[in-house]
Amino acid sequence: MPEREFLKLIFVSGGVLSGLGKGITTSSIALLLKSSGYKTTAIKCDMYLNIDAGTMNPLEHGEVFVTNDKAETDQDIGHYERFLNTDLPGKNYITAGQVYFDVLNRERRLEYQGQSIDAYKEIPEEIIRRIKQAAKGYQMAVIELGGTVGEYQNIMFFEAIRRLKIRNPESTVLIHVGYLPIPKTLGEMKSKPIQQSIYQLGTLGLRPDFVIARSESPVDLKRREKIAFAAALDLDDVISNPDVKTVYEVPLLLDKQKFTTKLLKRLGLKGRPKDLTSWRRMVKKIKSAQKPLRIGIVAKYISSGDFTLEDSYICVNEALKHAAWA
Repeated sequence: MPEREFLKLIFVSGGVLSGLGKGITTSSIALLLKSSGYKTTAIKCDMYLNIDAGTMNPLEHGEVFVTNDKAETDQDIGHYERFLNTDLPGKNYITAGQVYFDVLNRERRLEYQGQSIDAYKEIPEEIIRRIKQAAKGYQMAVIELGGTVGEYQNIMFFEAIRRLKIRNPESTVLIHVGYLPIPKTLGEMKSKPIQQSIYQLGTLGLRPDFVIARSESPVDLKRREKIAFAAALDLDDVISNPDVKTVYEVPLLLDKQKFTTKLLKRLGLKGRPKDLTSWRRMVKKIKSAQKPLRIGIVAKYISSGDFTLEDSYICVNEALKHAAWA
């Protein structure tokens, strides 16, 4: 029997602050869908006007990840490849610069037939075209939006999601990832920042289908109830995602809360048995590692003010970790 053809788009947005772990969340969701037997890919959308990451200082944006087809992309593409165990093409990396560049080139070629070009009309449509082009041949595409909701740079990307939700509500899902801080002076987890980011989504005509709550420790029932109320969601649609020993544990954490089943149900699909045996074995091996090993890396892009930035050489760090775990 031939494989059923369809395309479901799962968007992952962020709120409160950058560096939440949206890339790991996106990778984890893609892995769970792939493990459920669906042809799955992952796509990164960045909001800056650079054509790609090749000319950017790694201290500002992290490592430049080069794909097999020689595209200079965001480091999150590297996360996607490691989790999905596959090579991704450069078309899976979309920047606002690429989008505007193509629209303006079309105007120069008279493809708009003399019409005035309006950003609100044309830019979201070009974003949608590029996403569908990257997702062609797949059943599931998990798309990460760089930055945080409320920044003016990403308005056109959220507008693209809004249009997709109107056109294909049963095939488009928005997952919002937000942070719940625990100020040391208070010793209490605060939900107001993530509530505010959910309200900001509302000003863009969007409501999340799921909220993934990031924090240092598991998010308790009281905070989950507040988040669910702010997002007009069922309590079960608020997922706790606390800090873990290794990022490779995140898919198992989501699966423990039956997230895959809930996501597939929202997309109008039946749950499928997942094969995470080898992944569980790998995580167990990582967590049971005992012997410390100190390795020095002589590198240029390390210091960022009074802090050090590991993201500048994340592939080197991950390769060393993988070698140690093997």
